[in-house]
Amino acid sequence: MALRRQSLVLSALLAPVTIFLGIFFLVPLGIIAVYSVLSPGLYGGVEWSFYHWNYGRIFGWADGIEEVFEPVYLKILLRSLGFGALTVILCLMLCYPVAFWVARLPERARLFFLFLVALPFFSSLIVRLYAWLLILKPSGILNETLLALGLIRAPLEILFTPAAVVLGMVYVMVPFMFLPLYAAIDNLDREMVEASMDLGASRRQTFFKVVLPQTLPGIIGGAVIVFIPSVGNFVVPDVLGGAKGLMVGNLVEQQFLSARNWPFGSALSMLIMAVVLVVLLVATARARKAGGQA
Repeated sequence: MALRRQSLVLSALLAPVTIFLGIFFLVPLGIIAVYSVLSPGLYGGVEWSFYHWNYGRIFGWADGIEEVFEPVYLKILLRSLGFGALTVILCLMLCYPVAFWVARLPERARLFFLFLVALPFFSSLIVRLYAWLLILKPSGILNETLLALGLIRAPLEILFTPAAVVLGMVYVMVPFMFLPLYAAIDNLDREMVEASMDLGASRRQTFFKVVLPQTLPGIIGGAVIVFIPSVGNFVVPDVLGGAKGLMVGNLVEQQFLSARNWPFGSALSMLIMAVVLVVLLVATARARKAGGQA
C-alpha cells in the first residue's frame, strides 16, 4: 500500500514536467520529423508529398536530377563533431585539476569561486562573444599586447578561424563541465584515497584505481552536457568563425531562414538529434557501469 502511494505521489510530481515536455519538445520534434520527409515548397514551406531525397542529399542516394549529393554536408557534420569533441577535451583539461583545487578550499573561498564560475550567466552570451571580437581581431587587445612585448612582428590571424570557434565554445562551456566535475570530486571518498596511499600504492596507481573511477560519472556527465550543445551551436561559429568555422547548427539556420528549404533543414536537424541520442545512450550505459564499479 505504501509503495502504491509512493508511485502515485511520484506520478503526480512528474506529471507537469511530462506534459510540458510532451507539448513543447515531443510535438515540435514530431513536426520536424514529418517535415524531413516532405517536398520543399517552391517559395518556402513544404508540399505534402513523400520526399526522401532530403536525406539522400546528405548521405549520397540523391536522384542526381533535382537533388545532388554534396559531400560538403558530411564534412560540416564531421567538423561539428570534431569541434564538439575538442571542446570537451579542452574543458576537461582545464576544469579537472581546478575542481580538485576548489574542493580543498575553505568553505567561504569555495562558495566565492563557485559564484565566479556562475558569474558569466549574469550577462548576455552575445555581449560576451562580441567582447572576444575586441580581443581577437587584428587590432585587438591580444595582438596589441603581443606586438608591444615584441613577441610577434605582425598581428595574428585568429578571428574567423576554427581556432577562434573552439576557443569561444570552450569559454562558453567551461561552467557546464566544471560543475558536474566539482560535484563528483566533492563527494570523493577521501578515506579510500588515504587507505590506498597507506597500503603502498603510488600516486599514479591511486589516481587510476581509486580517484578516477569515483569521478568518472562526473566526467561523463560533464562531457555529455558540453558535447551536445557544442555540436549544435550556431551562435559562436556565426560570431567568431565566419565561413571557415561553419557548423551544422549554422547550416540548419541557413536552410530555415535564408534558403527557406524547411525539409532539408529538418533532415539536418533530425541528423543532429540522432547523434545526440547515440551519445546519450552510450554515456548513460558508461555512467551506470562506472557507478556500479565505484
